[in-house]
Amino acid sequence: MNYSIQVGAFSVLDNAVRLMTRLEELGLEAYYFKDSDGLYKVRFGNHPTLEQAHQEAKMLQSAKTIQNYFVVVPESYAAARIPPAETELLRREIVRTAHGFIGVPYRWGGTSEQSGFDCSGLTMVVYRQNGLNLPRVSRNQFNSGRKIPLQSIGYGDLVFFATARPNQVSHVGIYIGQGRFIHAPATGRNVTIEHLSNPYFRSRFMGARTYL
Repeated sequence: MNYSIQVGAFSVLDNAVRLMTRLEELGLEAYYFKDSDGLYKVRFGNHPTLEQAHQEAKMLQSAKTIQNYFVVVPESYAAARIPPAETELLRREIVRTAHGFIGVPYRWGGTSEQSGFDCSGLTMVVYRQNGLNLPRVSRNQFNSGRKIPLQSIGYGDLVFFATARPNQVSHVGIYIGQGRFIHAPATGRNVTIEHLSNPYFRSRFMGARTYL
């Protein structure tokens, strides 16, 4: 990730969802997350320079779309702070970030029953919070990663499943060790931990991918 813009600090999830939705209606790829202080915040943009990030933010301020903001610099992400030789530390950080979403009733793009914080939205946000620009859609995540055998899955790798149609990737989770993964199961349900040994997921397993 390059330079992103962060806005908002909400105690109520719906307020963060509304701001994110408003930004997405403007064609911006925004996402929200629960920060370590317990507040919901929104990020968007991936600008190559600090100046471009400030320009976009100031335009949105002038349009009254956002109020206060700050620019998240590349150096603040775990992927930039952790030396390449210490990949295991980055993997642990990805898992730690994913754990922060457990139990959160995520809704992606609105508050209606027709919309929810889907599985690939969760994996994208966890990776981007750590400075890794993962694609938004599970099929693209599957295609952009490096294939690894089941016995070689490491912390933070992604596991994929065909839950809608046979042999077509439609679901994804973040591997956290001991045969478990964190995922957003369905609209209206909380982010949770599941086991690869669960017969439902075992029969629909499509493979694992790594990005590290």
